[in-house]
Amino acid sequence: MKKWKHRLFTRLKDDSEYPLLAGVVTGLYPFISYYTHNFQLVNSWQHFLFFFALFIVAPALLFWVLYRISKKGFLKKWRTYGLFFLTVFVFLLFVEIALYAQLKKKLALITFLAVIPFAFLLYKHYKKIIFLQVIIAIIGLFYLIPVLWEQRSISTEWIKQPDAIEAIVLKKKPNIYLIQPDGYVNFEEIVRGHYNMDNSQFKSFLDDNGFTLYPNFRSNYPSTLASNGALFGMKHHYFNYGTHPSKSLNARKLLVSDNPALNILKDNGYKTHLILESPYVLLNRPKMGYDACNFSTFDVPFIGSGFRNKKDVQTDLEGYLVMDTSEPKFFFVEFFNPGHIKNRKGDAQGVEGEKKHWEESLAYANERLTKMITTIEKKDPGAMIILLADHGGYVGLEYAMQMYEKTTQRDHIYSLFASLCAIKWPETNLNGVDVDLKSSVNLFRTIFAYLGEDPSLLQHRQPDDSYIILMKNAPKGVYRYINGKGEIVCEQMLPMHTP
Repeated sequence: MKKWKHRLFTRLKDDSEYPLLAGVVTGLYPFISYYTHNFQLVNSWQHFLFFFALFIVAPALLFWVLYRISKKGFLKKWRTYGLFFLTVFVFLLFVEIALYAQLKKKLALITFLAVIPFAFLLYKHYKKIIFLQVIIAIIGLFYLIPVLWEQRSISTEWIKQPDAIEAIVLKKKPNIYLIQPDGYVNFEEIVRGHYNMDNSQFKSFLDDNGFTLYPNFRSNYPSTLASNGALFGMKHHYFNYGTHPSKSLNARKLLVSDNPALNILKDNGYKTHLILESPYVLLNRPKMGYDACNFSTFDVPFIGSGFRNKKDVQTDLEGYLVMDTSEPKFFFVEFFNPGHIKNRKGDAQGVEGEKKHWEESLAYANERLTKMITTIEKKDPGAMIILLADHGGYVGLEYAMQMYEKTTQRDHIYSLFASLCAIKWPETNLNGVDVDLKSSVNLFRTIFAYLGEDPSLLQHRQPDDSYIILMKNAPKGVYRYINGKGEIVCEQMLPMHTP
């Protein structure tokens, strides 16, 4: 121990400036932090190589090159100041990127200007800054290791079906369009509670075009990834009994690469299409399980949420419609209207402000859906068209993240889960299939029972319960918030209590 301390203090006092080490250490904690907080967005080898190059290799090369340049001439006397400045500024810049998953130019400029005076005042402590960054990185590892361990323990057992539905042979094969307008609340909730809006014109449009509306329909989970996981998995996952809503499932891999609903369609000869407004579900570059997608790998950013990269789903859908194929076609079309209220309190405009914004977005969603449905019916008569929202719009809350605080207010809870479901069936005769749709987890099982002319598949419908992870005002964990009867229950779920 004494020898280690002696060597450490000797290094701190000698004249060496260790530019390569400084560059590596500068990006080490931000690298660890980014993975700790965003692992499910970056858990691919492409991401690892990108972030290793960004946070480790690039600053190491930058420091070394600038150090070599400044060893001679008039720059020599500024070398130590420059190394201190780079060590602090680049570190803080990387931390900002890790926190916000983007480069905020104004904040970067403020940081740049703020570090300059410290470089002149504290340049003699340059190596102490390096040592401090090493300590911070080691502390960061203690937070990353549990995240990595948790990923290893994520179970996929929940997705196993209770019957032989995955081997079903579909007797009817109409083209299927599953259109998901994010956050679109059902017609019953939209006229009451926190919404109290008139949406009768669009409802009449659906009635006039032969859609069957499913009243009081709900999502089973309050977020896009969790809700669609149950939808395409055709089973409840209960967030794998985790304590964080986005870290307990490999949701993007499930949705994009491999899930029972998609596999059944492909096994029955369907050519599958994924049409997205933004590459949100592609961020961690999962293997593409669909035959076609309007986003390529090159369209997906390495940093950020993907919402800045947008495409026109109407145009892309029309492009696929003109491609005549002999195979039946399945389309999953997702766009972000009406969406939900702002995620964070600092970005939100209050309950009434967010409600007004959502109502404006609802009007735009109706325009988009009307145009899309009209196009499909014109170019593909006889198709099955499914409108299915992923969750509610959260109107009535101050901000979206407030959903993870326990409440017993009925309108707050229903604002999270109440969602649109409307289907235009290809024919009026459903061959004895009891289409009693109440929640999204049972949608594909019902569709396959109809297409396969096998009503027995409905014997294994999942409970029409709605679940959430609560993190405030209640012990952290998974809760059944609404039971199959539509009653508010707020019951904590443990593995042994699975219904």
